[in-house]
Amino acid sequence: MFLGSFKYSVDAKGRISIPSKFRKYVNEAANETFIMTRGIVQCIDIYPHDFWKEEVLVRVNQLDDFDADESSFKRMLLELAAEDKLDSQSRLLIPKNLLEFAGIDKEVLILGQNKKIEIWNAEIYEAHKKENSKPFAEIAKQVMQKKTK
Repeated sequence: MFLGSFKYSVDAKGRISIPSKFRKYVNEAANETFIMTRGIVQCIDIYPHDFWKEEVLVRVNQLDDFDADESSFKRMLLELAAEDKLDSQSRLLIPKNLLEFAGIDKEVLILGQNKKIEIWNAEIYEAHKKENSKPFAEIAKQVMQKKTK
């Protein structure tokens, strides 16, 4: 489980280190391989390969290519997607097009999001939090209440 936040630098080649507190939660089945793609907002989502394959890709494969919205979502999700394996210094090479999408230059904010990792430009993240300024208690009540059918 990926928890917490960290500030790191992006090196000249576009590599970022994955925090050791996150690496210990990567299943052996992922083989130190990650899938990176655009986030729903202006960030980069990073998934361990096994989670991507067993959870995300299963849902993507259920989308209907003959439905305009579903096809469009799939196209946008996968057009910037990339795969990389941790190097010997536990870094991932983030493709330039993903860095540009997220507005990332030199510094990144790495957020644990339970089963995925988000990579943000710290200033964009702060602006995003201000735009979505509902009180935490209000959001918690809305999303954490038991769903009944």
